[in-house]
Amino acid sequence: MTALFISDLHLEESRPDITAAFLRFIDHNAVHADTLYILGDFFEAWIGDDERTPLQEQVAAALKTLSDTGTSIYLMHGNRDFLIGEDFCQRAGATLLDDPVVVDLDGTPTLLMHGDSLCTADVEYQKFRVSMRNVQWQKTFLARPLADRQLVARQLRDISMARNKGKEEFIMDVTWEEVVKAMESHGVERLIHGHTHRPAEHELKANGLPARRIVLGDWAESVWWLEVANGQPPELKKEPL
Repeated sequence: MTALFISDLHLEESRPDITAAFLRFIDHNAVHADTLYILGDFFEAWIGDDERTPLQEQVAAALKTLSDTGTSIYLMHGNRDFLIGEDFCQRAGATLLDDPVVVDLDGTPTLLMHGDSLCTADVEYQKFRVSMRNVQWQKTFLARPLADRQLVARQLRDISMARNKGKEEFIMDVTWEEVVKAMESHGVERLIHGHTHRPAEHELKANGLPARRIVLGDWAESVWWLEVANGQPPELKKEPL
């Protein structure tokens, strides 16, 4: 069994190099895997499955082809694309995952998360996250005309970028106590997540046992993925974009 994990590609029209790298990754790597997990912020923004831009259609078609070859695809919401719905997943041959969720990887229960909920020091963002994940807010937003949603998405992105510039680095990273709490509440000794753009493997203790937190990298400058294969230790890999 080979499982690949990616996150934080932030696919958008202004970065065709990342889209090209992802399509190569599918052809050269994912096609040989049993499972591909995409742990959030796959797209830079998502305002509803009805938008259907050329980029979105191209990516959906590539994923559907991969799925048709036998690779199972699982997609998790991120803080940028939390409005991805079942319509897109159906077109892409993907299954939408809850955040968090525990999966079995070669007999090892593993907690999967996007990672933004672990950044509890960023109180301002956590309040915003609760608002954006409210089901009624999402229904109201998705009922608005497409042009209105596109405008709101641009405004929210500008606000987010402006606020993050003034934040200290530690605020936008995970809170260790929250990591341990999440792992212990789910009874696991392994956690895989993205969001922070700080790819690394961290040793810690959870449930009184040695544990590991693996952070996926973003694709702004390099291609990052995690490979879990045939009972071997997970391996974080990197290639030029």
